[in-house]
Parts: sequence; structure tokens; C-alpha cells
Amino acid sequence: MGFWKYLGNRHEQLLIDAYQHASAVFQCMVAATVLGVLIGVATYRREWAGALAVTTTATILTIPSLALIGLLVPIVGLGVAPTVIALVLYGLLPIVRNAVVGLRGVDPALVEAARGIGMSRAAQLLRIELPLAWPPILTGIRVATQMLMGIAAIAAFASGPGLGNQIFRGISSLGSANALNEVLSGTLGIVVLALLFDAVYVLIGRLTISRGIRA
Repeated sequence: MGFWKYLGNRHEQLLIDAYQHASAVFQCMVAATVLGVLIGVATYRREWAGALAVTTTATILTIPSLALIGLLVPIVGLGVAPTVIALVLYGLLPIVRNAVVGLRGVDPALVEAARGIGMSRAAQLLRIELPLAWPPILTGIRVATQMLMGIAAIAAFASGPGLGNQIFRGISSLGSANALNEVLSGTLGIVVLALLFDAVYVLIGRLTISRGIRA
């Protein structure tokens, strides 16, 4: 069966898998972003704390994704749970690192000026520091999302959702008529989703980052 004919015959299942893949990555990125920014805020003021946060999240990233998911299965079972935990953990490093770098890069004079007019510590963080650190944080989110798009495919090993199921089915049936079509459709679907997500991030950047900061 030709590839385009295969897509026509299986388009409904492919769309379901693509939706599940995108949904899993999106939800895990929201969780990783919140957690990563909180870690960055909590550690950026102390050199050792920031280094520890970055080193810890970098160490997590060195664990092979298949191994991590395999280790999680006996603890949380098959399906969505190991997928979510693994993706959130893998998404932390770029966000934590860029949050720490971005917050440390804020001009201290601006923070001093805000303090001088009576602005509280929380207000300084929310109105001065985080908005100025947002461009590198957004870059970290973009990098993390691209990573998770590929890693999410491995979740099929633990009966997780997404386009990885297409790839694993094709690999497990190599030599059959549709094996290559299954692998190719899953792979191309992930690439398309990654490009769409990145385009959305570019739009978010244009809407949320002032022209002066972008320049």
C-alpha cells in the first residue's frame, strides 16, 4: 500500500494519535514551565542554589528516556502516569536554566529603583524581574517542547498516548506491508506538530515581548 493511500485509510486514527500526542506535550509543558520557573525564582539569588538546580535537572536529562519510563512503570503503572512524569522531568532543564540566567540578567539598578519607590519583593519579581526575564524563559520553553515532542514517542513503550504507537507498531511488524508507512506517518506527524508548536511560540513571543526587548 502506498504511503498516501495509507494516510487516507488511517487518517482518523492518525488524527486521534496526533491530538493525544499534542495534548500530552502541551499539558506536560505547562506543568514543567510552572515548576521550572518556581525553581528558578527560588534559586537564582544564590550561586550554589542555582548551580544545584541546573545540575540536578541536567542529571535527569542524562537518563535514557526508555530506561526512565521503564523504571516508572512498576511504581505508577502503564499508560498516562509514567508519560506525564517523564515528560515533566525532561522538560525542566531548559526552563530552569533559562529562568536562572534570565533573572540574574535583570539590571540591578531597575530592581533598586523599584525598591526605592516602595515596591514589595513580590511586586518587584512579578512586575520587573519576570517580565524582563521572559524572553530567555520562552526560549527555554521552546527548546523543551521540541525535546518532549520526540521523547513523547517513547511513551508508547508503556502504553502511553500519541504518535509513538504508530512508530512502535511499524517497528514491531518490520517486513509487513504497512510497517514503513506506520513508522513514517508517526515520525512525520511528530515533526509537523513540533513545527506548529514552535510557530505558536513565535507568535506568543511577538505578543508578549516588547519590541525594545526583542531588539
